[in-house]
Amino acid sequence: MAAEPAAVQPDYQAAFHARWQGLQDPHVRALAWLLEGPDLLAPDALCWQGKIASLPESAAQDAALWLQQLDAAPEALHAFLAIQRFTRLGRYAEKLLAWYFQEQGCLFAHGVQVQAGKDETIGEFDFLLRQQDALLHWEFATKFYLLHAGLPGQTAPHSADYFVGPNLADTLGAKMRKILDRQLALGQHPAAQSHLPQPLASAQALLRGWLFYRRGESLPSIEMGISEHHCRGWWCSLQELDAHVDASFCAILPRLAWLAPARLPLSAGISRAALQAQLEEQFVTDTMPVMVVSLTMQNGWLLETDRGFVVPDDWQQRADKKLVGA
Repeated sequence: MAAEPAAVQPDYQAAFHARWQGLQDPHVRALAWLLEGPDLLAPDALCWQGKIASLPESAAQDAALWLQQLDAAPEALHAFLAIQRFTRLGRYAEKLLAWYFQEQGCLFAHGVQVQAGKDETIGEFDFLLRQQDALLHWEFATKFYLLHAGLPGQTAPHSADYFVGPNLADTLGAKMRKILDRQLALGQHPAAQSHLPQPLASAQALLRGWLFYRRGESLPSIEMGISEHHCRGWWCSLQELDAHVDASFCAILPRLAWLAPARLPLSAGISRAALQAQLEEQFVTDTMPVMVVSLTMQNGWLLETDRGFVVPDDWQQRADKKLVGA
């Protein structure tokens, strides 16, 4: 395990705000983050079998002028996103990226369902992309996982299965097995051939997201396949909140605001005491962990300085059971 404290990433949010300070539309800012955000997984890690895609490092910079123009007139993007009350975060991020690929002229198809017969769905191509004369299949996922501290008697987490989703529905390990073993094999299925004008040159997965650690935890070893520069934050139980949030302003982020570092109006900021009270009330009826950001005031806005998940006090015990049963 590496020695660097995992929760310490002092300049990422500040650097993002500095690079994209001219962008005001939250969806355009989210798209900028999708383009420039560091890889969640290390493409060259042996465990991923060479199946991890990565956007060019210059993608966001090359699109900077286009993003500024989009920010000035985002109505067509908003219509394309068609956000509803129950829009899923993954679907939202996928459509943002589809808009980018479409505008770049490399999108062959998006969200193509493959069916065998009338009622059997085999799978779905997230993206079919043109790269010169080649056709590529990219699966895309935006994920947020908390590193579980390990079960009693274990010295440290030792696999991607210890990154647990906040709702305990999946793990990073389980997600990647599904992608590598099933989703990326879709192009080989006979039922998929009618959707493909030519054989696929490659099938890879692009992942964006944030990983969350206990304060002072070490970063995962390279064998776990995590990118060295991934976006990260902290997680704590409700009773530990005082040690994690001490900013003058903080806020709870709704799910569709989880992607890019937050930029909020002054009216959105609340005190740490108000945050504590709100979480105590919420956790009585809803046990879903909550994304919290610390904020600083700058040029009439509140800008995120760090982020973390606050979990109910029994979340760790429920996560233990999830891992035992995995």
